[in-house]
Amino acid sequence: MPPARILAAASSALAILALSGCASSWGCTDTTAKRGAAGVSVQVVDASGQLLGVTAKVVDWRLEPHPQQPDAGDKVHFHYRFDGADETSGPAVDACVVDKKRVAMICTTVYSSEAFGPNGTGDAWLTVDHPDQVAAVLLIPNDQSHDDRTCEQDVKDGGGPHPPKSPKNGDQL
Repeated sequence: MPPARILAAASSALAILALSGCASSWGCTDTTAKRGAAGVSVQVVDASGQLLGVTAKVVDWRLEPHPQQPDAGDKVHFHYRFDGADETSGPAVDACVVDKKRVAMICTTVYSSEAFGPNGTGDAWLTVDHPDQVAAVLLIPNDQSHDDRTCEQDVKDGGGPHPPKSPKNGDQL
């Protein structure tokens, strides 16, 4: 077979592979955003680090027994608000109860769509092992409302930017 025909055949084979999706694994890349600085009030950012025009804020928090489990002891009860969020498909951020050294004692994800109480607030109750060590409730600015599929999960359609993993107990914020 002449070299020109070999080159043409190889080009055709690569084109067929690319069109069939078999070559997409060669270009699938994942990037994970760096976790933003935690605070009582944060500007929410997407997985690419772009501001969403939404502010998430811890309105207040206190230690108190849950009304449905008064004998279980004090829990952390906090209220949060999202300013500038879409009512139905807005962002979500991680909220963490921390000690005085800003070490996470427990974390959860709070959603703007669940903030429908007075003044557009939502609330959550969290149980900690040592309520006497609670110093604050902090929010992490990275939007956690959706996390697209990774290359590992779906080579053909996965990839792209992803939010950082949610914090765990013991993480320094």
